[in-house]
Order: sequence, then C-alpha cells, then structure tokens
Amino acid sequence: MSGQSRLLRTRRFLPLFLTQFLGAFNDNTFKNALVVLLAFHAARWTTLSPAVLANLAAGIFILPFFLFSATAGQLADKYDKARLARLVKVLEIGIMLVAGIGFWQESLAWLLFALFLLGLHSTVFGPIKYALLPQHLQPTELLGGNALVEAGTFVAILLGTLAGGLLAGFGHPLVIAGAGLAVAVAGYLVSRAIPAAPAPAPELRIHPNPLAETWRNIGFARENRSVFLSILGISWFWLFGALLLAQFPAYAKVVLGGSESTVTLLLATFTIGVGLGSLACEKLSEHRVELGLVPLGSIGLTVFGLDLAWSSPSLPAHAPLALAELLAQPGIWRVLADLAASGLFGGFFIVPLYALVQIRSREEFRARIIAANNIMNALFMVVGSLCAAALLAAGWSIPQLFAAAAVLNAAVAIYIYRLVPEFLVRFAVWLLVHTVGRVMARGFGHLPEQGAALISVGAEGALRPADVLKVMASCSRPIRFILDHRLASRPAFRWLMRQANALFVDLESGCSPDSPAGKALHDAFEAGHLVLVACERSAAEAELHAGVPAFRLTIGRRSRPIGLWELVEPVLISVEPGD
Repeated sequence: MSGQSRLLRTRRFLPLFLTQFLGAFNDNTFKNALVVLLAFHAARWTTLSPAVLANLAAGIFILPFFLFSATAGQLADKYDKARLARLVKVLEIGIMLVAGIGFWQESLAWLLFALFLLGLHSTVFGPIKYALLPQHLQPTELLGGNALVEAGTFVAILLGTLAGGLLAGFGHPLVIAGAGLAVAVAGYLVSRAIPAAPAPAPELRIHPNPLAETWRNIGFARENRSVFLSILGISWFWLFGALLLAQFPAYAKVVLGGSESTVTLLLATFTIGVGLGSLACEKLSEHRVELGLVPLGSIGLTVFGLDLAWSSPSLPAHAPLALAELLAQPGIWRVLADLAASGLFGGFFIVPLYALVQIRSREEFRARIIAANNIMNALFMVVGSLCAAALLAAGWSIPQLFAAAAVLNAAVAIYIYRLVPEFLVRFAVWLLVHTVGRVMARGFGHLPEQGAALISVGAEGALRPADVLKVMASCSRPIRFILDHRLASRPAFRWLMRQANALFVDLESGCSPDSPAGKALHDAFEAGHLVLVACERSAAEAELHAGVPAFRLTIGRRSRPIGLWELVEPVLISVEPGD
C-alpha cells in the first residue's frame, strides 16, 4: 500500500480526501441521529408513525440527486473545482445552522429541510471530487486514489452512523447540531488546502432545465459504450449494497435474534470488507486500472451473497441475544465471513469501474458524465428499495431476498460482459498471468492515454501467443492486436483474441494501404485505437503510412521455451518511443 500511503502525504490528494470524509461523516451523523430521534420521540413533533417518517427522510435526502445532479455536473465543468468545493463546505455550515434552528424550535419541517439541503450538498460535491481526481493524480495513482476515496467513504458512513446514534442518546438535540457545525467548519478549513483545478469548459452555458440536461448528460456517457456500461455496473452495486444495508435491522432482529448492537456489527463487518477490498485493488492491479478485477468482484458478490442466504439461521432465538451470546451461536461466524467477503469483492468490483469512467470520459464532459452516474445510482437505489419492499410484503424472507439479489447480480454481470467482452478478456488474462506467469513491464507510461498510436515489435520477430497475453496484462489501455493468421490455429487463443477484437491477417504480405492489414490499420487509427502489429516487417511498413505516434516493443527472454512453459517463463517487456 506504499503508493496509497504516499498519496495521503500529498497536498494534491489529502485535503480532498479529508473534505470528502468529513462531509460523508456529517451527512450520516445527522441523518441517523434524526432517524433515531424520530423513532423514539416522533410524538413531540408529528402524528406520523416512525416507519413513515424514516422512509420520508430517506426519500427527502435522495431527492436532490434527481433534481440537481445535472446542474452540479455543469458547474463542475465550468468553474474551478477547488473553489466549488470550498463553496459547498460553506453551504454545509449554513445547513447545520438550519438544523440548529429546527432542533431549537422542535420543528420537523426545518429538520427535514436541513436533510434536503444535506442531500443537495452531497449532490453538488459528487461530480467535483470524482472529476477532480484525474486532474490532480497521475494515471498510475488514479486507481489508488479512487480506492482510498471509496474506503474512506464507507468508513465515514459507518462512523457517522455510530456517532448519530450516540449523539441522539444524549437527549439534547442541540448537541447534534453543534457537533455537525464543528465538523462542517473543519471540512471548510481542510478544503482551503485543495490545489486549484482549472475548469475544462469555462465557456459552457448553464442549462437550468434538469430533465433536459439529465438526458443530455446521459447522452455524453453513452458516447463511450464502456463508460456507460461501467455506470450501469456502479449503479447496480449501489442497488445491491443499499438493499443489503437496508435489511440489516430486520435481519439482525428477526433472522439472527440479536439486539441493536448486532446491527452495528453487521454494518461494521460489511464496511470493513468494502474498505479492504478497495485498498487491495491497487496491489492486485499493480497501480494500473485493471478491469480484470471487475468480473472477479461480481463472482464474489454472487457466491458469497448466495452463501449468506444459505447460512442464515432458519429459527432465531426467542429472546434478543446480547452480542457475546450471539457470537457463540453456531453459524454466526459464517454469516459474518459472508458479509465481509461480499464487501471485499464489492470493492474489487466498484473501484476499477469508477477509475474507468474517469479515464475514458472526455475531459470537458467528465463532471457531467459523473453527474449522470449519480442520477443513475439514485434511480437504481430507489427502484431496488421499492422492489425489496414489494417482495417482503409478498411474504419473501430476508434470506430469500439476499439469494434473489445474488442471482440477479450474476445475470447483470453476464449481460454487461456480453456487451463489453473487454472485462472478461482482461479477467482471463489477469488470472493467467498472475497465477502461472511472471511479467516485468517497463515504459508503458510512454503510451498516450487517448488517441491513435502504433506499437511495433522488436527485431526478434513475431509475437507468440503467451507474449500477446503478457502484453495485454501489462497495458491498462485496450490494445487492438493485428496478428499473423497462423496463430488462429490455436482454438482457445483464437476465441480469446476475437473477444478482444483482434484481427488475424496474412502479415507476410505486408501492411500496404491496399492490403487487408493496411485497411484494418486505417480503420483502427480512425477510431483512435492503440494498435499493435505483431510482425517486424509489416509494422515497419505500417509506420510509414500511419501518421500517428509510433512505439517499439521488445521482449527479453531467458530461454526459447515451448508449450505451456511459455506462460510460466519470466519475461521483461519494455516499450520505447519510436525513432
């Protein structure tokens, strides 16, 4: 985790991280404290039932994501994001003053208004933080930065939930407002250290119509298929996670037979799992955006989600169990292990997707695309909550709901991976190289992050299938391979490379503009792809006609292996700018 530790010592990341952490902590502290107060003291303020008030509060908090996300994305693209972050923190201070008025006057309307404004605060800050990260971090740092932000957010949710319950127990609501005001002031002071982040589209004209602008932002996301499907994947994870978290109180009481402390234990277990999974992404991906972790994450979510359903006790204890008594029950540790593993694999799933959206979005539209992501997240969570409520009302048990979510997760994953085979290809290559192979990669940072470029092989000749897989594993950007047709004789390799959109042509005939290889090259460069031609003579000829940046790839081998040993053989792969 040394890369992430270094980020936490830099001004270009630490102030943003702390600002986000304090904001998420404050949101959840106030929200949970309010829910607890409404659950036990609602009669002082209203005749509505606590259950209705809890759902009303959840709806009010999420409403601004639908109303203002599109505008928030426009603001983050038009103005300096560091300045906007400070203004958002000023807004948070004002919100806590509004909450103080609500507590002082014991006015439910003022408190719900403050909750609505906190939702607005989160809505505006979301596009700022995710669009700001690519401006301040290097490409090799982006995955680690996203991992820290995700881990910090979940830890802030956990700590805020705990703090909200504790503050509500003090009995004096003004304590909640005072604590929230102190955290908001601390967040503003930290935000002042965020370095400037100039606007990518200062000429942008703000469109106030949220519906029209939301549709326009979704259109920006749909321009890149992998970005849009990544947004759908992120939204699905938030639906899955929100559905899981929402059932914890009833699951702890009805299924496990536990007390209020059991809810905290379940939340802490899942949150720690997500945090560990997020932080482990950088290590497993070797500081690159590794899409191969996404299928690994979806597999884990399904497997451990199903096991959570199967391992849940069918007959809970008759009386609420204390935490020590609960932990002594048979099977409870399996339940906790399933929750922790679900969080762990959830981190593998979501962190690379966030990084992919940031990297492959056009800079001038990045914040608006992230705003579209936030809208989709909110929509999926609302739909998931409604579906869960309907299924539970129809007589489903909570373990059955968990099993259904796990099965549906597998179906969603298969749908996305069929549309974008790159995820599965990267997973297969990552698994092969990291289980039986050893690769030392150098110089891949020379390659451009976007736009057409040509990679040609060194003088040792055409690449072997094992070399192709190792090159794929070494480069975070997708490569369009143009390979010799004789390599297609290996069925497994042929299938895998065709999923990666590779072409098998007769490279011995050269890459003149009129040849099949030459025409394929022209189309790939027009589409802005990074292309590797796996033949020295054809690559040299292609370089003459390409008119794009050219790079030379060399592979250093210790031996001349054959068969399966080609994958196991340690190699050094290096990329250098062409002459």
